Amino acid sequence: MTRYLSLILFLLIFSCKEKSKSDEAREPISESETVISNPKTDDDLSAISTKDFREFKVLDSKVITKSEIWSIINPELEDFKDADYNKFKSLILEADIPTLQKLIEENKLSYQQLVKFYLFRIRKFDRENKLSLNSVISINPNVIKQAKEADETEFEQGMHPIFGMPILLKDNINAKDMVTTAGAVALKNNKTDDAFLVTKLKSKGALILGKANLSEWAYFFCGDCPSGYSAVGGQTLNPYGRRIIDTGGSSSGSGVSVSANFAVAAIGSETSGSILSPASSNSVVGLKPTIGLVSRSGIVPISSTLDTAGPMTKSVIDNAILLDAIFGADTSDSKTIDALIGSGFYYNNIEKSSVKGKRLGVPKRLLQDTLYIKALDVLKKEGAVIVEFDEEEVGLPNFLRLLNLDMKKDLPAYMDSYADKAIKMRSIEDFMTYNLQDSLITMPYGQSLFKGIKDDKGDTEFLAKIQKELKANGKQYFDKPMQALKLDGFLSINNYHAGFAAVAEYPALTVPMGYKKDNTPMGLTFISTRLCEKQLLEWAYVYEKASKMRIAPKDYN
Repeated sequence: MTRYLSLILFLLIFSCKEKSKSDEAREPISESETVISNPKTDDDLSAISTKDFREFKVLDSKVITKSEIWSIINPELEDFKDADYNKFKSLILEADIPTLQKLIEENKLSYQQLVKFYLFRIRKFDRENKLSLNSVISINPNVIKQAKEADETEFEQGMHPIFGMPILLKDNINAKDMVTTAGAVALKNNKTDDAFLVTKLKSKGALILGKANLSEWAYFFCGDCPSGYSAVGGQTLNPYGRRIIDTGGSSSGSGVSVSANFAVAAIGSETSGSILSPASSNSVVGLKPTIGLVSRSGIVPISSTLDTAGPMTKSVIDNAILLDAIFGADTSDSKTIDALIGSGFYYNNIEKSSVKGKRLGVPKRLLQDTLYIKALDVLKKEGAVIVEFDEEEVGLPNFLRLLNLDMKKDLPAYMDSYADKAIKMRSIEDFMTYNLQDSLITMPYGQSLFKGIKDDKGDTEFLAKIQKELKANGKQYFDKPMQALKLDGFLSINNYHAGFAAVAEYPALTVPMGYKKDNTPMGLTFISTRLCEKQLLEWAYVYEKASKMRIAPKDYN
């Protein structure tokens, strides 16, 4: 039975060669959403108790209703009927961005029709019916108007391919046309300006379709709750097996909505596994970028040390296009990176990608997984050199305390700089007190992780020590075998090595690898060193084209 670690709610141009590992990770890796699989000390994430993810206390939201979500925009959808939906279904379902743009260029589709198709589909499937997934929290009330404006814009040469594409945002990312709740009732009226990355998207003509559900507070809140649950959005469910297969956390709504074809793509966020896990669990492509490549300004935080946003898509080409639309230097982000590259870098000529001669490291422990072995065979046939190795024996001590101490300072900083000024709550204690007013609605699974943050007495000196040690361990885990064996990259499964990639601040990308006998999706995960996103995308593109593993969830065709 699939189990998850109830804690982990989240959880090229420059040098492109390095790598490292942990003795906790030397135990057989399970399907748990965890960075450490063998508990050694109370400071390890794995010391948190596990729980069957199907033990739901709440399914449908008790805070929002389907009618409330659609009341404003329903009148604008009156002219889009079942016949229109059925007419466009074969054109749009599973189509990638280049295909959609070609259809629009050939006048077989318009941006307005594309937006209305997705809105119609979300309304049809997502809430209060036998197939409901609870993956979307809110709809941009202006998106149809904005799509009309896109149709009236003369498509100029050099316009970014993200132009006119409907994108969902994880609901911890600020967007001025909607509230940003992080799934928490305390933020249900949090009206904000656009996050930096949303400004980037809009500057290239992307359409913000709405907000996706998530594990509340990016899964760093309740500690003993199912992934994909938030008080505002309810319980997100997996389209490959509602109430049977885990959605992954915390970008669950982003992963589910993309997999179910509710949008062209979505933006998720990750601290440790929160893009990789739901992408793998829902058979989509998810990229966790190098920390600082994509701005974190205007995103409800866990950790300014480890947080990043990243693209979640049905295909690798779409992932490259979306990353290209959101990366960029942001002076208000303490870890920002000016990559000094131009538009098109990540997706131009991706069809010419090759893995021939690329040395990809494979931890011997993972060779018990039959889907993984089949994936390696695909890469071998494409010319990759598969190098088996024993992992470095390093751990991730005080990982949980890093998150505690970061969120204790980073959440008040977000509230001061980016939240609605009418909301007076600032500290973790403020939010905990608010939740006690109506705990059955605000915290049916409790708030044990918030309590852990409140009780953690670590100071700035201790935090700096943890940051230094964890980053060194993460880099050692990857760098040492990469240098010794002259590896270009590292191959993992799902989010099994997300914790090490997180603390090393290295990018990781997962792509559909197939399905277990119970229909649970699995992902092949490529990891490499700082700013190697382009290489990861190229390798994943080759694997995707050769394997063709993604199958859309059958009940949502």
